[in-house]
Amino acid sequence: MFDHLAQHPIIPVIAVERLQDAVPLARALVEGGLSSLEITLRTSDALAAIEAICTEVPQATVGAGTLLTAAMLESAERAGASYFVSPGATESLLAAASGRLFLPGVSSPSDMMRAADAGFFVQKFFPAQALGGADFLRSISAPLPLLRFCATGGVNDKNLAQYFAAPNVIAVGGSWMVPASLVQAGRWQDITDLARRATAMSAALGFGPNGSTEKSKDSQ
Repeated sequence: MFDHLAQHPIIPVIAVERLQDAVPLARALVEGGLSSLEITLRTSDALAAIEAICTEVPQATVGAGTLLTAAMLESAERAGASYFVSPGATESLLAAASGRLFLPGVSSPSDMMRAADAGFFVQKFFPAQALGGADFLRSISAPLPLLRFCATGGVNDKNLAQYFAAPNVIAVGGSWMVPASLVQAGRWQDITDLARRATAMSAALGFGPNGSTEKSKDSQ
């Protein structure tokens, strides 16, 4: 997971409300440089969207988000998802995710330690902004030095630099580059432009394949 996020430091978090939007949306994001896409299992078309994108947009790496149970993880894997993301981390979900690319959701030091005990040293800090944001993550970097985070929840182009400045943040997830109004209107070029802007911002901050920042992989 560390290697994947090092190459894809910005993960668009996508709720597909209409199946017909899935493929053109994925193509627009890939064209803008964001090729790792988290499709959240919050909508009725989510699994079909994962399958469609995996089939028709091979340049994309598709993850499944909002996993709540082991059964949801297995369904997403059958649909073609390559990695998996949860808002929290139950014992059963941690066990089911063993051996897979998985970002367990954590919100406290106890959550973080429990996920690390299960072998997951790269974690999703969620909901990031509501829990103290980059300041919180900086404050736990000393007592939990082996952990690295993908911060999600309230992250956008206005506070992106703050998160990437934290020593233990290697990626962020967000939906600012996929606003619902643009998706509903089919304004794919506008979404590509937003994705390009996000990609350029991460590179300017030293992240991604065109960046230069290397945050230690010692935890791996």
